[in-house]
Amino acid sequence: MTTRRSFLAGFLAAGIAPQVSWADIGSPAFLSAAKLADGSFRLFGLTEEGAALFSVPLEGRGHAAAAHPTKAEAVAFARRPGTFAQVIDCSSGQVLAKMQTPKGRHFMGHGAFSADGRLLLTTENDFERGTGRIGLWDRARGYARVGEFASGGVGPHDILRLPGSDRFIIANGGIDTHPESGRTPLNLATMRANLAAFDLDHGVTDVTELDIALRLNSIRHLSLRSDGMVGFAMQWQGNSSDVPPLIGLFHPGSATAPQLMQAPDDLHRNMRNYAGSIAFSADGGQIAISSPRGGMIQAFDVAKTRFAGHWDETDVCGLNASVSGYIATAGSGRVLRYNTAGGVTAVDHPVAWDNHLVALIV
Repeated sequence: MTTRRSFLAGFLAAGIAPQVSWADIGSPAFLSAAKLADGSFRLFGLTEEGAALFSVPLEGRGHAAAAHPTKAEAVAFARRPGTFAQVIDCSSGQVLAKMQTPKGRHFMGHGAFSADGRLLLTTENDFERGTGRIGLWDRARGYARVGEFASGGVGPHDILRLPGSDRFIIANGGIDTHPESGRTPLNLATMRANLAAFDLDHGVTDVTELDIALRLNSIRHLSLRSDGMVGFAMQWQGNSSDVPPLIGLFHPGSATAPQLMQAPDDLHRNMRNYAGSIAFSADGGQIAISSPRGGMIQAFDVAKTRFAGHWDETDVCGLNASVSGYIATAGSGRVLRYNTAGGVTAVDHPVAWDNHLVALIV
């Protein structure tokens, strides 16, 4: 740990495990995994300004994390096709539990808590059957695995809980992989991504697919607006000369097809058919995607569903809303804040930030 409240040290020295909240450790705004110069990995808590509030060690490379809705507790997931996740007390750095996927499964790097924080839901690949699963883990029982659902597709990657509910959206990326062949797609001839809605009582209730011409567009990452609108980011698995959209908007439960957007041709091509993260702006009027391959962030006007502007930044990927617009992280160690009016500020860290920047609500 780099910092923690002095009263917590007293509790821990006495062997007492208080139910510490995010506010008790300084109200971090974001979580992000990173690689240090010595080759080790850590999970960081960052302030709204991009300063490091705390960091805790990880046993391997992290991808994303799931933050408990009230307790200072995070679940850090291994990068796909990792089979471990660490449950970390962010007030002390203690590993509270280690989660291991069942035989024949691996994590996909993302998870989400139920509204009351009791259940953790994880996206998983059943690589022997080539199908997606959603694992259920009970926090009150030390994150014991207590069940699972079909994800409604192949290659589930991201999962988010809709505001004020226990309904979830899954980004089924459509790509079948197997640990023996690494991250190589095995099903391009039949691949089809989708967005699946489900709840804890009924499982998957609705599945939405893009037009068949876009079946090789892997739906990977999600962002939610406060009114329940879903933004989704994609990674094209077809020919590199193609120029498919990389971002879309979706209203769960609506009969309206997803709305797709893209930048002017030259800028769109510079994204190299890869969107790494996605986020609505703080006011919900814009949505943006990042591309570490293209070294660029592109923003779009939500109401007008059209391109609004871009920023260049080498190896940028992590992305979320900040007070004035967006905050992003890059493999260079930079944390950048973008104002929707065009301004940029940056903080440098001696780390290589990994793919995602997870927002906390405190």
